[in-house]
Amino acid sequence: MSDDATTDRLDYVEWADRLRDGDLVGQECAECGHTTAAPKAACARCGSRTLATVTLPTDGIVHSETTVAVPPEGFAGEYQVAVVRLGDAKVLGRIDGTVDIGDRVSFADVLVTDDHPAPVFEPV
Repeated sequence: MSDDATTDRLDYVEWADRLRDGDLVGQECAECGHTTAAPKAACARCGSRTLATVTLPTDGIVHSETTVAVPPEGFAGEYQVAVVRLGDAKVLGRIDGTVDIGDRVSFADVLVTDDHPAPVFEPV
């Protein structure tokens, strides 16, 4: 964590650029230690604006999952997405393969659609 966490503010553009480079980052609150996987202006738990950018673990556990049976325009066929717990943080990502709640997954790739990246996880 940096000494001046408020100047270490992670915004969507930086988060997306780092994800495209294969770097999973989030934010950790200096006040309560809560970690999020996506950029926030304030801590979701305590409201503090003293947040620092942190590197997230690349291995996690499936917290919830669903299968998209009718894909939106631009996507082909059925696919699965999941909320993956990475340490204290949770991130929504695409699943390469099939998983159930509680399965272990690993960060494997990045899917970019309309210039917006999303992490891709695969079963371990």
